[in-house]
Amino acid sequence: MFDPYQKPTGNRYTMTAAFLVVAFIFSPALLILSRPLGYLSVSLALACSSLCAILAWVNWKKYSHLTVPSLETPRARAK
Repeated sequence: MFDPYQKPTGNRYTMTAAFLVVAFIFSPALLILSRPLGYLSVSLALACSSLCAILAWVNWKKYSHLTVPSLETPRARAK
């Protein structure tokens, strides 16, 4: 089960999920809670959401390359 020759599957999705939460939940909620909805607060919220969504996409592309670990043992490869 814990074979040291197997490659990692690359599932580091915690930061991706955190970026998406900030982009689509925290930033709009903060915008709604700040009552005087001016152009500055809307622009800052859109910029923050866009930046977090882009960072989530980059993080997803970087770490979403899943590989299937080899079922073959190193001794079988040597034969």
